[in-house]
Amino acid sequence: MSSAPATDPDSATDRLSRSLPGSPAAAPVRIVHLGLGNFHRAHQAWYTAHAPDADQWGIAGFTGRRRDTADALAPQDGLYTLITRGAEGDTFEIIGALSAVHPAADHDAYLAYLSAPQTALVTITVTEAAYLRNAEGRLDTEQEVIVADLQALRGDPRSPVSSLPARLVAGLVARRDAGAGAITILSCDNLPENGAVTRTVVTELAALVDESLLKWIQDNVDFATSMVDRITPVTTDEDRRLVQEHNGYVDASPVPTEPFSEWVVSGRFPAGRPRWEDSGVQLVDDVEPFEQRKLWLLNASHSLLAYAGSVRGHETIDQAIADPACREWVNLAWDEASRNLPLPPAEVTGYREALLTRFTNPRMGDQLARIAADGSTKLVVRTLPTIRAERAAGRIPVGCATTVAAWVLHLRGLGAPVKDPGAAAAQQAANSGDLPAAVPAVLDTLDSGRGSDEDFVRAVITQAEAITTSPT
Repeated sequence: MSSAPATDPDSATDRLSRSLPGSPAAAPVRIVHLGLGNFHRAHQAWYTAHAPDADQWGIAGFTGRRRDTADALAPQDGLYTLITRGAEGDTFEIIGALSAVHPAADHDAYLAYLSAPQTALVTITVTEAAYLRNAEGRLDTEQEVIVADLQALRGDPRSPVSSLPARLVAGLVARRDAGAGAITILSCDNLPENGAVTRTVVTELAALVDESLLKWIQDNVDFATSMVDRITPVTTDEDRRLVQEHNGYVDASPVPTEPFSEWVVSGRFPAGRPRWEDSGVQLVDDVEPFEQRKLWLLNASHSLLAYAGSVRGHETIDQAIADPACREWVNLAWDEASRNLPLPPAEVTGYREALLTRFTNPRMGDQLARIAADGSTKLVVRTLPTIRAERAAGRIPVGCATTVAAWVLHLRGLGAPVKDPGAAAAQQAANSGDLPAAVPAVLDTLDSGRGSDEDFVRAVITQAEAITTSPT
């Protein structure tokens, strides 16, 4: 739905709420979402709002570490405006799928939702790093937050906890104890086999908290898998001004996004789900080929542009892809990844063409600094698989080497600021000497033993020099 433009934007005093004419009513809560950010609101909430049975599937959203989004949305009854930013102009739509919003600290409310039989789904968008895995892909039980959460749950399973694995375990204990029945946990983060990843960290923590919980989880919890895709920048004051000017109300937290959206899902959903397939979701038996296509093409090139583009003075994706050198490096990286994707070549070519259209959209303004965060986790799933495959085939992946080179420069203080709690070892390695010494040390933090791959090390050093010297 879209409201008519206000005749006098300066006179708009009403804040968006369900009392405004034409606003959607709140549906009963049947989905709990962890990670109430812009992406969830542009993606899963949007698909749910467009399902034909949306009036039966309200979402209770919980924030991550910061409570800002809950504070902004609560006075609006969970409503917000989705701004779809096409090349030709904007469209505006009020999304009503969020029936309740909470800060993460509202732990009692979270446990109450998980204890309710009508709650059928927990969905997650919390970034890759929040799953707290070690180098072997298991739960990192040495993390301070896991140690603290484990102690809290052993003392009282209703105690407030901080980490994603602990929040999920606490919710499952509450659900089991309430006799509330089966439930699906659906990760929507950019991780290969994110359903299996979620199962691993949850069951490993559950075993440490209460071994009897494992059998209940096996019988009652469906860990579904999904691939998600929609570029969603941060909200700006200009976005708020545009909504007020166009729609005639004040929205403290609108969400800008692109026209393209994709969601591929695999799961059993024993307690039910919205009719997402009628709003464009692909329900499949195997998500992996779609995951790889997205991670190795879109996400990997996003990381390349975030580091190389910001080192070269660009601020947004469209600025970076307009740089001839950056576009050449992206195409090289796409060629390397494409050789290893288990999909028909025509489908991969079409996806690459669509990505260029999306990246060059000047109206998105997707910030490179936002994408650059958490590189130590992201590159492992975005770029490292292609490096390994290409080196195993005897090829030197220059495009991937460019990504690593740009990341090394980023860790050395060039380009976007480093925002990566897991990068301490990589950052220390990057600043341990000149580039010939730093590059192999950083590579070893990314992929043990990769620093001894002399041909690839040389390629990374060469590309680091190219990033800083090639004309823009």
